[in-house]
Amino acid sequence: MATDGAASSSGYVGPLLTDHYQLTMAYAYWQGGRADEPAVFDLFFRTPPFQGEFCVFAGLDDVLSFLDAYAFTDDDVAFLRSGVLADADPAFFSWLTALRPSALTVRALPEGTVAFPHVPLMIVSGPLALVQLLETTLLVLVNFASLVATNAARHRLAAGRAARLLEFGLRRAQGPDGAMTASKYAYVGGFDGTSNVSAGRAWGIPTVGTHAHSFAQCFSSLDDLAVTTIAAPVGVGAGDGGGGGGGGGGGAAAAAANGAADGAARPPPVPFLPTVLAIRERLGYDTKDGELAAFVSYAQSFPRSFLALVDTYDTLASGVPNYICVAAALLAVGYTPRGLRLDSGDLALLSKRARGLLVAADGALGLGGALVAASSIVASNDISESTLHSLRSQGHAVDAFGIGTNLVTCAAQPSLGCVFKLVRLGGAPKVKLSEDVAKLSIPGEKAAYRLYGSEGTPLVDLMALAAEPPPAVGVPVLCRHPFVEGSRCLVRPARVECLYRLRDRVAEQVWALPAEHTRSLNPTPYKVSVSQALFALTHKLWLAEAPLRTLS
Repeated sequence: MATDGAASSSGYVGPLLTDHYQLTMAYAYWQGGRADEPAVFDLFFRTPPFQGEFCVFAGLDDVLSFLDAYAFTDDDVAFLRSGVLADADPAFFSWLTALRPSALTVRALPEGTVAFPHVPLMIVSGPLALVQLLETTLLVLVNFASLVATNAARHRLAAGRAARLLEFGLRRAQGPDGAMTASKYAYVGGFDGTSNVSAGRAWGIPTVGTHAHSFAQCFSSLDDLAVTTIAAPVGVGAGDGGGGGGGGGGGAAAAAANGAADGAARPPPVPFLPTVLAIRERLGYDTKDGELAAFVSYAQSFPRSFLALVDTYDTLASGVPNYICVAAALLAVGYTPRGLRLDSGDLALLSKRARGLLVAADGALGLGGALVAASSIVASNDISESTLHSLRSQGHAVDAFGIGTNLVTCAAQPSLGCVFKLVRLGGAPKVKLSEDVAKLSIPGEKAAYRLYGSEGTPLVDLMALAAEPPPAVGVPVLCRHPFVEGSRCLVRPARVECLYRLRDRVAEQVWALPAEHTRSLNPTPYKVSVSQALFALTHKLWLAEAPLRTLS
C-alpha cells in the first residue's frame, strides 16, 4: 500500500489536536524547570477489543507523518496566547516554537503487528514536556486505526482465507475523516478492496463496486437502450475470454481508447441485445425487461468488469436469470463477466440457489463451466462478524463479501482504550497505581520478545527491562505474570523474535496464532509475561508507592 504523509491524515492533525490539559501541564513543567527532563512513556492497551484476545497495531504511518511535521506555527501561538495560555510567560512561546521531533526517540511495533495486553505498541522517549504534549494526538491516531484493523482481521478470520472482503462503509462512517481512516486500516487488517475512491487515490487500495438499485429502476423496457450492440474486444479473438476479469476501467470507452492509442483500426461493434434475448429464449426465462435493459446497458459500458446487483425486484425469478443472459452473451462475444451481488434476503440460501441456476444454465448452453468459473457471487446487506460465522455454519456459495456499517463504525465496540503512561523519568522507573490491579502500569524502559514453541506457534510475549540480555533459543526463561505472584512458567523457546523488529504481515500473524486465541466465543487468553527482574521491579515499586493504611 502506498503511503503518502500528506494524504494519511486530515488537516486537523497538528500540535493543537490535543487536550487542553496537555498544554497547561507543559507550561507547568517549563515554569518549574522540568520541561527537559528525560522521560519515557509507553503506549499500550489493557483489554483486547471485541471480547477477543488480540489487537492489530495500526496507525504508525500516521504517527510518523505527524511527528515529522511537528511544529507550532505563529497562528498556533496566537491562538494559545488569546485563550488557553493567555497568562503564560511570553518566553514560553519561544520555547514552544523551538520544539522539534529530532529530540524524540520512538520505538514501535511495525504496522500490522498482532499485539497483546500491556505490551507497549510504542515507546516514546524525549524531553518530558514535549512527550507529554504528544499524548492525546498519538492516542487518537492509534486507537481507531488499531480498532478498525483488528475488526477487519476478525472479519477475515470469520470469512476464511479464500473469500474476498470488500469495504463498503464510506456512507455509514463517522464523518469523512472516520471514513478515510476506516478504508485505510481495513485494508491493513486484511480486506482486499474498498468502494472509497478517495482512499484508492491516497493509498493505492483497489477500488471496487457494482451499481445501485436506482440504476436498475431507471430502465422500464428494452426500448430504453440507446444501442443494441457492444464494442468488439480489442486485441483478442471472440470467445477467448476478452481479457479476463480486469478492473473497473475496462469499459467500452476504455477499450476504444486503447484501440486508438495503439493506432489500430477499431473493429465495428457486434450485435449484443439480440444475443442476450436469444439466450433468454433458449433458457426459457420470463424475466423483467427493465432490469434486463439495465444489465445490458451496464455491460455495454463495462464489458470487462460486469457485476450486476440482482435483488432490485426478484432475485431468483428475475435478477439472477437476467444476469445469466447478459453474462453468457458477454462470453459469446469475447468478454468475461465478473459476477452478481446479493443485497437482501437469506444470503446462504440465495447464494446456493443462484449458484445452482448458474450451473444449470452453463450446462444448458454448453459453456463447459465458463459461466460458473467467471461468475463470482458477492453478498452484502449489513454483514457483521457474527453473520460471517453464521453463514459458514449454514454453508453458502458466496465468493466475496461487501461489508460496511459493522466494519467501519466498529459497532461491536466503538473504542479501543489505549493509554499513554510515564514509566521512566530522569533515570528512575515510575509506576502508576490503581484500585484495579489490571490498571497498574509496568514500570521501566522495556524490550519485548515473542517466544515460539517447537511447532512454530507463539507461546508467550515476554517483557523485560531494556538492559537485560534477550532470551536465547533453547535456554529456559522464567516468565512471570505481571501481577499474580503464583502464575509463572519456564519457556524453552525454539525461536525468539524481538517485537520491535518483527516484519510479518497481519495475515501471517493472525493465522499463525493457535485457534483457541482467535475463536470468536470464549477465546483462551494469550500469555503475556514479564521477566524475573521486571517482575521484581514492578512489585518493589508497587509496595513502595502504595499507601499503608492504619486501621483502628
